[in-house]
Amino acid sequence: MVENDKAAIVEILNLYAFALDARQWDLFERIFAKDVVAEFGPAGTAWTDLTEFKKGFEAFHATLDSHQHTMMGQLVHVDGDTAHAFSYGNWLLIREAAEGGPTWTGTGWYDDELARTPDGWRITHRVCKLQGWSGNPLVPEPNGSQNPDMNLNKLHVFAGDGRLGFLSAIN
Repeated sequence: MVENDKAAIVEILNLYAFALDARQWDLFERIFAKDVVAEFGPAGTAWTDLTEFKKGFEAFHATLDSHQHTMMGQLVHVDGDTAHAFSYGNWLLIREAAEGGPTWTGTGWYDDELARTPDGWRITHRVCKLQGWSGNPLVPEPNGSQNPDMNLNKLHVFAGDGRLGFLSAIN
C-alpha cells in the first residue's frame, strides 16, 4: 500500500505543475485540502484557504504570457494517513512586455505535509522557497512595487534549524 501511496503523492506533486501551466485552477481541489496552509515567499506570507489560494495564483499567473513549472526529485514518507513530501522545482516565467527582457527563471524547493482523505491524498501544508533565480525580476513583479522574496533560501540552513517537515518525518 505504501508504494501505491507514494505514487499517488508524486502524481499530485506533478499535477500541481500541470495545473499552473494549463491555468486549470479547479485542479487545485485534487491537490490541496480546503484548509491548506500554503507558504510562498517571505516568512509569514501564507494562504490559509484553498479558495483564496486559487484566486491569488490565478491573479499572479494572469500577468504572464506563459510559464513552465517542472517538479523533480520527489521524496515521499508515508506514515499511516499522513505523509511528508519534498521536491525541487524550476519555474520559467515569460512576460513579453517586461522592460528589460521577457524571462525570469527560478529554482527552489517544496516541503509538503499531506493527509489521506476520502478523495485521496491532499496537501495540507506547503512551504515553497526560492533557492536561486536569473533573468528579469520585473517579469514576476511587473509593477516593481512589491518586494518579492528574491532571497536565496538555503536548504541546509532550514535543515540545520529544524524547519523541514520532511526531514523531521524521516528522522
